[in-house]
Amino acid sequence: MVKPIFRSIFFIARRLLAYLKVFSLRMVGVNADWTSSIHWSVVVERGGGDISIGKRTSLDRGVILRAYGGVIRIGSDCSINPYAVIYGDGGLVIGNGVRIAAHTVIVPADHIFSDPDKFIFEQGESRLGITIEDDVWLGAGVRVLDGVNIKKGTVVGASAVVTKSTEPFGVYVGIPAKKISSRLTA
Repeated sequence: MVKPIFRSIFFIARRLLAYLKVFSLRMVGVNADWTSSIHWSVVVERGGGDISIGKRTSLDRGVILRAYGGVIRIGSDCSINPYAVIYGDGGLVIGNGVRIAAHTVIVPADHIFSDPDKFIFEQGESRLGITIEDDVWLGAGVRVLDGVNIKKGTVVGASAVVTKSTEPFGVYVGIPAKKISSRLTA
């Protein structure tokens, strides 16, 4: 009889911490929906940019969101699992129902390094942006690079590096990620 009571208290405390995290983010200008669940350890840095988090979206422990003056828009019913790192420099739009597994890194910017006579940091960046459409699943450790559009229904296997845009409902694996099948014909 005691265990269910402790479970209930633990659930209520965890939910209260999530509300407090949403409240604190809203106080610093992050547009986080009240129904979202954001672990207290999530790091959110606007850095002059704009961040919004949709309804019923879950950000698990250790997630890092850094806008770096750009935009991060996360839709509704998404889950971003532990230790994912998400930047917004060149703009990032994540659709609805997207699943992002642990240790995924999404970087909508890239260093320019064409002049060997200059330091790389002096040459600037390209900022093409990234779009991840609805119903996408990015497996554990996936890397998504600047200029990519991950189309609706795409599945990207663990540790893949996405360097080019995908086709809708495609299944991609490898470095660089290559299409191996389609969810429409599987």
